[in-house]
Amino acid sequence: MAPLLTVRDLEIVLAAKPILSGISFELDHGDILGVAGLRSAGKSVLLQTLAGIYPPTSGEVQIEGQPMRWRIPLAQQHGIEFVPQTPALVDLLPVLANIFLGREQRRQRLDQATMAQIAYRWLEQFGLPHTFAHQRAGDLTEEERQLVALMRAFVRPGRLLILDEALASIGFARQQTILHHLRTLAANGTGIILSSDDLNLLFAITNRVLVLYQGRQAALRRTADTTPREIVELMVGSVRQERVTPLIWAFENYYQAQQQAESLRQQQLQLRDNLAEQDSLNRELVRRLHDQMVALNQLNQALQEANHRLIAEREAERKALARELHDQVIQDLLSFNYQLEHLEEEIEAAETVHELQVIRRGIREVVGMLRQICSDLRPPTLDSHGLAAALRSLVSQWSEQTGIQVELILAEPLERWSETIELTVFRIVQEGLNNVRKHARASRVLLEVRRTSAAGIMVRLADNGRGMATPPDLQHLAEQKHFGLISISERVSLLRGTLQIGRSVWGGLELQIEIPNPSPFPAEGVGVAG
Repeated sequence: MAPLLTVRDLEIVLAAKPILSGISFELDHGDILGVAGLRSAGKSVLLQTLAGIYPPTSGEVQIEGQPMRWRIPLAQQHGIEFVPQTPALVDLLPVLANIFLGREQRRQRLDQATMAQIAYRWLEQFGLPHTFAHQRAGDLTEEERQLVALMRAFVRPGRLLILDEALASIGFARQQTILHHLRTLAANGTGIILSSDDLNLLFAITNRVLVLYQGRQAALRRTADTTPREIVELMVGSVRQERVTPLIWAFENYYQAQQQAESLRQQQLQLRDNLAEQDSLNRELVRRLHDQMVALNQLNQALQEANHRLIAEREAERKALARELHDQVIQDLLSFNYQLEHLEEEIEAAETVHELQVIRRGIREVVGMLRQICSDLRPPTLDSHGLAAALRSLVSQWSEQTGIQVELILAEPLERWSETIELTVFRIVQEGLNNVRKHARASRVLLEVRRTSAAGIMVRLADNGRGMATPPDLQHLAEQKHFGLISISERVSLLRGTLQIGRSVWGGLELQIEIPNPSPFPAEGVGVAG
């Protein structure tokens, strides 16, 4: 049995400009093929060609082994249904007429009652009232217009359904309804081709993914055998971190953003319904609350910016003080020590020599203390060798001072990040270890630092101490003058990260911090001076 659709060496030139070349694939009955690529990669032109809008310059397209001719009515006669990015509706006609426009059968014409009954079933699936069928198409929102175009394709499904970014303007809940119906169509033998910028959607519904790059076929992958990262690398034509990472970060958060947007939309609808039932006094109260929330948000933003400046200025002062102590005070003390050593060699009295040795020993102790203070103010290893080396040095010194065993896991490679991020992570770990020393009564600590899939940083700090109630009451901690967790929370928040506090596997406390970092360090000039 011939495949439903066969495409061989398809090439398209429009206005003397090459748009697509080297496109070859097959689509069987019941297959769902996703088309991915950056904007201007040629996705829409490919789908419009298969829908009968653009004839190919060269190549071959067959429907069940028969060559395809390029005229839209003939495309529909082949059983091809096409839903474009921008729906073509007749604005003066009602929704019902637009759904069945061009779908009337000559021998068996649908009457108005039958069409309304079919339309009502679809409206109910999308949570729309029956009265929607009689609204004028020109009064619809962008999402509603796209739903009408989809319903037009669904009421008479053909052998091949082509969706060109047709779900982009659809809300999350309605998208799930559409995906469910697409799976049902595929199970009944309909072939489906859809393009989308949402990789989560493609991986949720497709069997294979066709990747286009600059008008050429970059790859054809089975969805189960590939990953979103590989698809992005093929889309951008590179495996370089600085090109792939921002897209990966966006794709990983897009699905969650859709769910949150749908939740907010439902809340807005609920709020609108409630407001419609309330009197003017309640509406005024909501307005005032909204104004207060805006004012509080502005105040919170101002406080965050002020806190960020304070932290940056404090770190700059620490760095300057550490440098001054090291370059002036410590060097002066070492110079005095060398002078005393020279005097010691010239003096013969044993008692005087002993006194000089005591003085020299005291100077060495002061130098050691000052070096430790410099290290606490601004660890030189962090500036010279990076975060990984600084954490190893910190853990070694802390474990030696406290006698607490520390298991350090640094997932390699742990490349350089911006100065702001490296210093923030170091201070978070430093503050976390201080909390363990002061409050945990622990004998064992685990510290893990690694990259996330989106090129951010994940920090995990766990102990086997006495733990604490979770989630912690930060206001109560502030009243008790326990500022460790508060400081960590503020630092994480300023970098738009997340902080999770819970019980460790040993029964103590565990902190898990994730800091996003869409811009890796290698670019020169990245970071905050200080």
